Amino acid sequence: MIGLGEVLWDVLPTGRVLGGAPANFAYMTNVLGDQGIVASSVGNDELGREACQLLQELGLNTSYLQRDDLHETGIATVTIDGTGQPNFTIKESVAWDFLDWTADWEELSARAEVICFGSLAQRSSTSAGTIDRFLQNAHPKTIRIFDVNLRQSFYNKDVLRKSFEYADIIKLNEHELIQVSSLFELGTGTAEFLARRLLQDFDLKLVCITRADRGSLLVSRGQTVEHTGFQVTVADAIGAGDAFTACLAHHYVRGNPLQQISEAANRFASWVATQRGATPPITPDQLQKILTEVPLY
Repeated sequence: MIGLGEVLWDVLPTGRVLGGAPANFAYMTNVLGDQGIVASSVGNDELGREACQLLQELGLNTSYLQRDDLHETGIATVTIDGTGQPNFTIKESVAWDFLDWTADWEELSARAEVICFGSLAQRSSTSAGTIDRFLQNAHPKTIRIFDVNLRQSFYNKDVLRKSFEYADIIKLNEHELIQVSSLFELGTGTAEFLARRLLQDFDLKLVCITRADRGSLLVSRGQTVEHTGFQVTVADAIGAGDAFTACLAHHYVRGNPLQQISEAANRFASWVATQRGATPPITPDQLQKILTEVPLY
């Protein structure tokens, strides 16, 4: 399972942690027992070397992580509000803004079972073009998940439209749903109504709407599954949505029912919200408890 796009350091008030939605996704899929691979780029600098080392320590294959001699490793300054929700200020013109289409990436995209990509890494024309080629080169049966992930002003209607057209599944939070609905003039109505408009307009298989501590809504052509979420003590919500997406992908490719996907993804995301940063260490025993017991952390 490929996380395609940005890898960066989140600089929080409490210190620096590795992040970037695609990298978080790859890590979480690895934890769940799949092969998670990060397809991104870091600078040939100290932060880049540290990122590579940490990803390897987390058990991830870094063979497809490009090293850029001209641009530095990405960082994002993060502030946390009173509910644990993060606000990001993301540095521009960094290594992942210059993703390069290579023979290695051509081989990787052709054998991917799942590709998760977002809007942020498409803020530059160079990386947008590479992501476009990566998705085009993938096998028709590859599951393409578009994690909308709207950040600052680093998106536009054209990027979103193209990404929706590539996707089989889209994941967005309820605030992003409002922004997308306004941009594409989907009309007014419930979250389920807007999700069904997206399903129809872009021929999607599944729309996933996350609602922080109020759970989620999964909408497919023939079914709607709502989850009320779990009440947990939030350390920070960084990476919780990526954990949700990873768990969704893990179960979806196995053909598991939406009800099971919804329960597992909400459990996993809730636990990650109780941890600092997006890539907390998880033992197999701990994972089993997270996915089978009501999280009261």
